[in-house]
Amino acid sequence: QVQLVESGGGLVQAGRSLTISCAASGNIASVNDMEWHRQTPGNQREFVARIDTGHSQDIVPSVKGRFAVSRDDATNTVYLHMNDLNVQDTGVYFCRVSLRSGSDFSYRDYWGQGMQVTVSS
Repeated sequence: QVQLVESGGGLVQAGRSLTISCAASGNIASVNDMEWHRQTPGNQREFVARIDTGHSQDIVPSVKGRFAVSRDDATNTVYLHMNDLNVQDTGVYFCRVSLRSGSDFSYRDYWGQGMQVTVSS
């Protein structure tokens, strides 16, 4: 079994920074792309950031320059570093990890449980 556990969310003042994390654990054979998505009020879930196995980042234009994504392959953890937060960043943040478990022959996408980030003005 594979689990993705998100942590680090909460309430933060506008203009401040917050880093959230998502750790994959369990019967993991190989990890590919690691992503962050978010659902902000009144909107569909949207892609935010991706980091591949070469640690190349893909950041959605709306947050590019403020957000960055990193990963620690030793712990199978992906981080989203959010800087200069604004109220519009408020929402539920989900990690998504493409990985192959030890019992599978192909990669699957696994989703974290979602974590609330609230930015106050």
